Amino acid sequence: MNASYVSIPRDLTKVKSKIIFNLTKRQLVCFSLGALFSVPAFFLMKHITGNISTSTLGMMFVAMPFFFFAMYERNGQKPEVVLKHIYEAKIKRPGVRPYKTNNYYAALKRYADAERDIENVIMYSEAMKEEKPKGGYETLDDFF
Repeated sequence: MNASYVSIPRDLTKVKSKIIFNLTKRQLVCFSLGALFSVPAFFLMKHITGNISTSTLGMMFVAMPFFFFAMYERNGQKPEVVLKHIYEAKIKRPGVRPYKTNNYYAALKRYADAERDIENVIMYSEAMKEEKPKGGYETLDDFF
């Protein structure tokens, strides 16, 4: 006689009870809501556009968020939990860096750029000066 073995997962939190059609209660609710909103949207768009292909695409567009909330799960977290974490991390409590490093090489580059700008100003002002007469000052403005 051969015995049949059934594998049982060690983590029982991942086991979900199925209700109808091998779907969980959450999936049934989300799929029902998706059908509740998308089927009337299909008929409304079919009446407005008269095109079944466009209406079908619109129906799928309306139903997709419900299917997403029914099926998506990341690291054991439902989409609303993931969205809540993203909201808290980005909007409610944005990460503020309390300490900002001062890059030494960037400071040296700023200093070199400032020196070059000063030298350019000095060279420009010397080039723009008029030559002074060799015999003395012609006006009182030249003296000061």
